[in-house]
Amino acid sequence: MSVLSGKNVLLGVTAGIAAYKTTYLVRYFIKAGANVQVVMTPASKEFVTPLTLSTLSKNPVYSTFYDKEDENEKWNSHVDLGLWADLMVIAPPTANTLSKMADGICDNLLLATYLSAKSTVYFAPAMDLDMYQHPSTKGNIEKLQTFGNIFIPPSSGELASGLFGEGRMPEPEEIVSFIEDHISSNLPLQGKKVLLTAGPTYEAIDPVRFIGNHSSGKMGYALAKQAESLGAEVTLISGPTNQQLPDSSVKIIDVISADEMYDAVHDNFKDSDIAIFAAAVADYKPKTVANQKIKKKEAVMPIDLEPTQDILASVGKIKENQFLVGFALETNDELENAKGKLKRKNLDMIVLNSLQDKGAGFKGDTNKITIIDKGENINSFTLKSKTEVAVDIFNEIIIKSDA
Repeated sequence: MSVLSGKNVLLGVTAGIAAYKTTYLVRYFIKAGANVQVVMTPASKEFVTPLTLSTLSKNPVYSTFYDKEDENEKWNSHVDLGLWADLMVIAPPTANTLSKMADGICDNLLLATYLSAKSTVYFAPAMDLDMYQHPSTKGNIEKLQTFGNIFIPPSSGELASGLFGEGRMPEPEEIVSFIEDHISSNLPLQGKKVLLTAGPTYEAIDPVRFIGNHSSGKMGYALAKQAESLGAEVTLISGPTNQQLPDSSVKIIDVISADEMYDAVHDNFKDSDIAIFAAAVADYKPKTVANQKIKKKEAVMPIDLEPTQDILASVGKIKENQFLVGFALETNDELENAKGKLKRKNLDMIVLNSLQDKGAGFKGDTNKITIIDKGENINSFTLKSKTEVAVDIFNEIIIKSDA
């Protein structure tokens, strides 16, 4: 999955011949899973039509603050556009636009949006060789970089004038790759390996029946998605669940029983940097499993149970440099029980939630957690979506593990 998946990309287009390449650039952003909004300078419409970019982006294209011919037309807010963007890409900015960006001149909607943007701004200049080599252009590029803008260098080749040299806007796929690489290199978990468990385990009674629980796997899958978005290489060991991670690079290992999860965890634990155990593993399993379906009888049918292997405790005994996180779902004496589990199983952090809290626990889309670290520092959170909870958990992990 691209790091651009789900991102809001604001594309600014100015009046250079390379503007025709933005049709392909929009398509590459869309292919990467991004949402694209286009803002054009009025003069750029001579090089590529708003209709084309609107059709490709599936969004209206803006080039003026309002339509002078429509008295009912609403104002196009540069502030709203700037706040919407997760990142802004200006491709191509001409020498004229570079100069205005550097000096804070704001005489069109694109420049007003640029000055309003709260996100990272990437710019990929395109112009003729002599214009690009002019000291004023070089100075403006350097100045823009001091503002925190990210410069995407032009490539060399035949230019519109017929000259050969530096000044071509990079190909659209090169621009997208540059941005993906830049984002990835700055992600806090880039290069880290995260091991996760999720969902329930099913402990067979016979070929038809099993002992299980109500875990949906939603929390574990939300954590896997968040870990991936932070740049980690993620392995998710999942019990039976309907949850999915479409268009994801997460490696999913499907298991059914606690024994299968135990084996999968130990096959992958040593290579992990961070291990989070969010699965609701069955504590007991039948001592014997019938080969055939057990027929219903009038009399009570006893089932002898034995403990399953304690996966979390087993990795707590062998952990070296891994940052180990457990979950505790409690119904009474929550804090004391969670603290006991934290110490007993040699964890670095434990995530506590209580079935007494409305909206927390199994199946739902929300959770209310308290995080306790090995120093017994306690951080409690309000009821949030499990997606937001996953963000909170990883924010704590990154701080406490120095990831």
